[in-house]
Amino acid sequence: MPAMGFLKGLLIRIGATAVAFWLATLVIPGISLDTESVSETVLTLVLVAIIFGVVNGVLQPIIKTVGCGFYLLTLGLIAIVVNGLLFLLTGWIADQVGLPFDVDGFWPAAVLGALFVGVVTWILGAVLDRD
Repeated sequence: MPAMGFLKGLLIRIGATAVAFWLATLVIPGISLDTESVSETVLTLVLVAIIFGVVNGVLQPIIKTVGCGFYLLTLGLIAIVVNGLLFLLTGWIADQVGLPFDVDGFWPAAVLGALFVGVVTWILGAVLDRD
C-alpha cells in the first residue's frame, strides 16, 4: 500500500505546515490571520499551507537551478532571502483568493515567518512521521 503511505505523509506535512503557520501568526509580528470562527481558522490555515507547499514545490527548484551561482557565492545565505520572498508570495496569493491571511512585508515578517515555519514544520514532521 504505497499510496496510503504517500497520503499519510502528505497529510502530516500539510497539518504540520498549517500548525506552523498558526504559531507564526501568534509569534511573528506582521503575520496575521483575521477569521471569525475556529473552523474558518483551520480551513484558512490548511489552504495557506497547501498554497505554500505548491509555491515552494514549483518555484524553489527553478530558483535553485537558475540561481545556483548565487547560492555558491553567498554560501547558501541567499536561501533566507528566497524563502522570505516565497513566503511573501504565499501571503499575496492567499490575499488574491480571498483568504484572511496577511504578511505585512519582506522584513521582518516574511523572512522571520519563513524561518519559523521551516523550523516548526521540520520539528513537527520529525515528531509526527513515526512509523
